[in-house]
Amino acid sequence: MESSISAKGSALPPGAVGEVEANPPTSETEDMEEERKNFFKIIAAFKYYRRSSMIELMRKEHFLETLPQAHQTMLVKYRDHLRNIKQCIDVNMQVITQIIQDANCLFQNTDHNIEPDREFPDGVKLRYQDFQKVQITLKQIFRDWSEQGKLERDQCYKPIVDEITKFFDPAEYDISKVKILVPGAGLGRLIYELACQGFYCEGNEFSLFMLIASNFVLNRCVIANQCTIYPWVHQFVNNLSQKNQLMPISFPDVSPMKFPPKGTMNMVAGDFLQVYRDENYWECIATCFFIDCANNIIEFIEVIKQILKPGGIWVNLGPLLYHFSDVPQEGSIEPTYEDLLEIIRSLGFIILKNETDIVTTYSQNPNSMHQSHYNSIYLVCQKPSN
Repeated sequence: MESSISAKGSALPPGAVGEVEANPPTSETEDMEEERKNFFKIIAAFKYYRRSSMIELMRKEHFLETLPQAHQTMLVKYRDHLRNIKQCIDVNMQVITQIIQDANCLFQNTDHNIEPDREFPDGVKLRYQDFQKVQITLKQIFRDWSEQGKLERDQCYKPIVDEITKFFDPAEYDISKVKILVPGAGLGRLIYELACQGFYCEGNEFSLFMLIASNFVLNRCVIANQCTIYPWVHQFVNNLSQKNQLMPISFPDVSPMKFPPKGTMNMVAGDFLQVYRDENYWECIATCFFIDCANNIIEFIEVIKQILKPGGIWVNLGPLLYHFSDVPQEGSIEPTYEDLLEIIRSLGFIILKNETDIVTTYSQNPNSMHQSHYNSIYLVCQKPSN
């Protein structure tokens, strides 16, 4: 059973997981061409992963050659370690090749005509951030779909799933008809867990990196632990041992193909603010590490209120990192949590739960010397019935 995926909204951003209906913007050719270039840029970043990684290693090797011979003698094991890193990067690249193999079929009725041996189609320019996003995708696989990432999932997803299953008691609801929306669904683990409970669950995601990878996990991984990657191979600092940097993880810990959810699961690609406008439609909205991704967080909350059915609930867990706060030439507001509670109340929500200091981590190397966590907020808000 493939998870369904559709692309909606103006300027088709990232989207992916399973079969997809692409609804291109009613616009003009230049908009569609821009979307096409964006798609090719993401594919090129995946394809260039090995080369960009090897360039980084070559810099280290060249510097090593400039050191005094006595120092090089002390670093024989370090030189061997760099060779082992290359092997791990090759393994990662083999998996990445599988991940992007059918990306051109990601959206129904859309043929991107990916040329397999061509890394940079005309007009495609990559930035360093694009290469970083490929590495972040590998870490996200660790978080969402490996056995080692279970601790993070239990911190972030379990409270949301428990809250929703408690509120929509199967003794009182036909949960197959309870519609749940998960904006910022990432690699789709939270929507999978909710659909496994029997709910109708739809994920919304903007990042093509996430959507291409989630398409592979949800629709192409036929057995558990089908693939092995090295998510920490690019972390050259705060390592206690070489072994820690070369720690492999296998994924997925459970195959959604072999164990499909009993509920309905699908993914929609697009900008949350553009895609979701139908009033009083969703019984529940679940946001995890999402609401602080907005330039204006109030817009997110207004849309959540608008599309929730009367009596429906919004469950939120995460920090207030405010992703645009330090991005040059990007406007952003950063209300404190106290400010945010006032905004939520002023929009008419009833706050059912309001907890702080929920300890959460995010795609963190469990063996690193550097450990950080968020004291996240946990909110359950209800739209009044009248």
